[in-house]
Amino acid sequence: MERAVGELLRDWRQRRRISQLDLALDAGVSARHLSFLETGRSQPSREMLVLLAEQLDVPLRERNTLLLAAGYAPLYRERGLDDPDFAAIRSGVERVLKAHEPFPAVAVDRHWNLVAMNAGVAPMLAGVDASLLAPPVNVLRLSLHPEGLAPSIANLGEWREHLLARLARQIAESGDPVLASLRQELQAYPHDGAEAPEDAGLSLAVPLQLKTQNGVLSFIGTTMVFGAPRDVSLAELAIEAFLPADEATAAALRA
Repeated sequence: MERAVGELLRDWRQRRRISQLDLALDAGVSARHLSFLETGRSQPSREMLVLLAEQLDVPLRERNTLLLAAGYAPLYRERGLDDPDFAAIRSGVERVLKAHEPFPAVAVDRHWNLVAMNAGVAPMLAGVDASLLAPPVNVLRLSLHPEGLAPSIANLGEWREHLLARLARQIAESGDPVLASLRQELQAYPHDGAEAPEDAGLSLAVPLQLKTQNGVLSFIGTTMVFGAPRDVSLAELAIEAFLPADEATAAALRA
């Protein structure tokens, strides 16, 4: 059942924990008018929807949903990554991934499905069950599945806690039901129950510590997204790159 645009607006405002008065002030409209929009007593213009969506930091995909619910055409295009218009983007992503070698880096979509990876990732996948590497490869599933990377992660409890918390924030920000289902799946995976060490908060960032034939390699993750996107697919594309957390890891990878 399609939901009314006013109901969708109210949900996004409440998701962002912003009062009607604060949103009205930010958008330069009256709180009474905003209330009428949310209850359906007034119909928002296309420009008003775009303005409110911007103030609420609504993802581009969901901005299109708001526009459609109000009877307007979508504003933001969604092209596949194999679209000719994405040639320069694909080339740029590949250059970034290549430049990060020998350190591992991947490009993922909004549901953490693998789009591309560099040569630094392959050695990390030794021992992973082949079924988890069949497209589409979900990076979070690959990380926490008992037949994936989980047995090789020395600090699995800490890393699992970090990934689930990050996924929870994404769900809160986007309301994406696919991510919510993925989080439930990941939470159900068996694990050793070990929690983050008491002094974990003293470290600069949560590391990914992998057990390898060269000893334990430690990484710190970074995320890159594209600035000012106007295409849905581009807005949802991210590069997850891993930097060595210590000189021993850097030396092992360079060797």
